[in-house]
Amino acid sequence: MQVDQAASGVQSITTHGFDLSGLDILTAGTLNKNISFLLVPSADSTGAFHFESAWVRFDNLLKTTWLNVKMGKFELDNVFSEKRNLTLSNTGGPYQIYHFQPLTDVSALTTPFGIGDNQLGLEVMGHSKNSYTRYSVSVLSSNDGQVGLPTGNSYDVFLAGSQAFEAGGLGLQRVGGFAYLGQLPTSYPTSGGTPIPGAGQGYKGFKREGIYGMWYLKKLDVTTMFTHNTENAYLVAGIPSTDSLGGLRDAVWNGALIETHYTVNPRWIIVNRYEAIRMSQQVDPTFPSDQGDIDALTFGTRYYPFMHSRDGFAIHPEYSILRTRGNFQNGTGPIQDSTTSSLFVGFDFIF
Repeated sequence: MQVDQAASGVQSITTHGFDLSGLDILTAGTLNKNISFLLVPSADSTGAFHFESAWVRFDNLLKTTWLNVKMGKFELDNVFSEKRNLTLSNTGGPYQIYHFQPLTDVSALTTPFGIGDNQLGLEVMGHSKNSYTRYSVSVLSSNDGQVGLPTGNSYDVFLAGSQAFEAGGLGLQRVGGFAYLGQLPTSYPTSGGTPIPGAGQGYKGFKREGIYGMWYLKKLDVTTMFTHNTENAYLVAGIPSTDSLGGLRDAVWNGALIETHYTVNPRWIIVNRYEAIRMSQQVDPTFPSDQGDIDALTFGTRYYPFMHSRDGFAIHPEYSILRTRGNFQNGTGPIQDSTTSSLFVGFDFIF
């Protein structure tokens, strides 16, 4: 990375030591027949608390499994859960394919977005008796789960569906797809020169679309995913919708992921994940075509010395490496790639 004190202006930085991750306090249960809830006060590594999840769900409305309603702050119906994931390191913990925004995206600095983030809204979902067929439709505030409606009064929509099927001796397999249709403001009216929170205007859209498959081969399971994504040029450039684009265009990119789990036994699992994200169209046609492309590799293992109904403990070593193309420039020199890696050895416990 760029360092003022380095003679060349660029230097590798290494940080190591003991640290804390965070704490989640889960409270969940049933309030009555077909009425359930989840409340998760969560603290980050500094001890600052917030509500990670807070929702209530009404099941089997009209006496059918096809109609269930959830409202509050909740995780989207994703194939991968970032709230119950098997990777924990700084680099390998989050899914790049969920959170990627173009390297030149100005809106990412002020209003970051990720499909893996818990959102605020209402979800209608349903499933067949055996859950082989599933669907969900969510209407969400356009604020990436933030409280106080900071962006304005618009709404996003998330759609998901999947179908499972038997594959002979291999067992159950599942395929599915999803689409997130969102929008964000490009400008805010001001008061005394300061933008007024919640008064966004000039909304422009973005989309996240994907298909996936979950393939089970005895002790090995493999999940594959492909995504196609677009973001409006006004959002990427960070300019009001009333301004001229001046040759700028929507940003377009694709993502691919493969994640494998090998379950040696109920107490030992080996995890591997590779993600590749490629820009298909830059917002500025003069930018290098591969600027912002990502390659991310994560592998690790979890071993549980004991697991009980009330508590569990896991030993978790993990290594992850992330390369971003055209991530920084040393003065007027050529644009260079950056590489970030993390080695993590920790203990994960629940009680």
